[in-house]
Amino acid sequence: MSIERVAGFSDNGHPLLMKGSVAAVTEEKLNDSYSAETDSADEIAAKKKSDSIKRRELAYTYRSSSSRSEINDEEPAGPVSRAERRRKKAERSGEPKVKLNKKTLLRQKELIIITIPFILYGLLFYYAPLGGWLMAFQDYKPQNGLLGSEWVGLDVFKYLLNEKSFQLVFRNTLAMGIINLVLSFVFAIGFALLLNEVRLKGPKKFAQTVSYLPHFLSWIIVVGIIRDMLSMDHGIVNEILVGLGIVDGPINFFSKPGWFWWIVGFSNVWKETGWNSIIYLAAITAINPEMYEAASLDGAGRFGKMWHVTLPGIRPTIFILLLINLGNVLNVGFEIQYLLTNGVVKSVSETIDIWVLYWGIGQGDFSLGSAAGIFKSVIAIILIFLANSFAKATGEERLF
Repeated sequence: MSIERVAGFSDNGHPLLMKGSVAAVTEEKLNDSYSAETDSADEIAAKKKSDSIKRRELAYTYRSSSSRSEINDEEPAGPVSRAERRRKKAERSGEPKVKLNKKTLLRQKELIIITIPFILYGLLFYYAPLGGWLMAFQDYKPQNGLLGSEWVGLDVFKYLLNEKSFQLVFRNTLAMGIINLVLSFVFAIGFALLLNEVRLKGPKKFAQTVSYLPHFLSWIIVVGIIRDMLSMDHGIVNEILVGLGIVDGPINFFSKPGWFWWIVGFSNVWKETGWNSIIYLAAITAINPEMYEAASLDGAGRFGKMWHVTLPGIRPTIFILLLINLGNVLNVGFEIQYLLTNGVVKSVSETIDIWVLYWGIGQGDFSLGSAAGIFKSVIAIILIFLANSFAKATGEERLF
């Protein structure tokens, strides 16, 4: 067979394709292209899976790496002034600096006018009453006035902290505050996770609406519902317990001091779970859907996605709300304890607010009531600073 030369020699000295070998080479290329096409689907799927995993890992590590970026910055050898540190921090944040001058104020005068009523409201109802704190350092007498009463320094606080009745109500308030904090967080987050998994729009909206409604009910109505549910006479809880054979007879729940804190805690859960879940549902909507796709490729089910995607995605929101609510741990309320209390459970039902009502208003000891209010505020500030410092040390989201 004659072989005709198609071209010359290649650069490395090897002969180029001959006409007789064109068919063989063409057949080999077709076989290669066919095998490449058959492998392309698997390769594309593997590449997509790899890319999704990389995106998920980047999303997980982005926030922590960004929060630790300041640590990785090289610190100067010599001492740096506070102004210099602020300047470098502003440069790292990349936020533009706005100079406060007449031109800027005139350009934003509409916004300033809108905010004036809110500023006045805050000054009038939040800052002006702080002048009454002077009563905590005085032997306050209404007839002598705020400036004419005798100054006693910290004597009122010494009496307050040594008063056994205050120590008792402080214990009750702290215990109910911790129970409310834990239960409200667990149930609100759990409800938001489960509600997010509901795919049918109609049932989901119905469940949301029903869960929000108790928030708008007065505690008077809620306490009435609780009393009816836990009543010994045809109360639904006692009926279920007796019907299932768990107890022999109806239980008087309101005569059990050990159960009072839990009754208050679960009453708050029933009333506020739907409302507290709103912000978690909003945070869940901000999670990138590709994270769920990557988890599906890894074989994760619904609970796996909730644990490995949804919960890490709303973790910053959880930490911020936890820091805020820690400051309110002593604000356990007044109405439900006051309405559910009786002589049997009085030792565990009284809170600081009820104690202040009795001594500050009922007995006319305004100095003692003001000192108790200041005590609550100081404890709240200390808790917020401690929790914020812990969050900062662990690299989590923080308030400041």
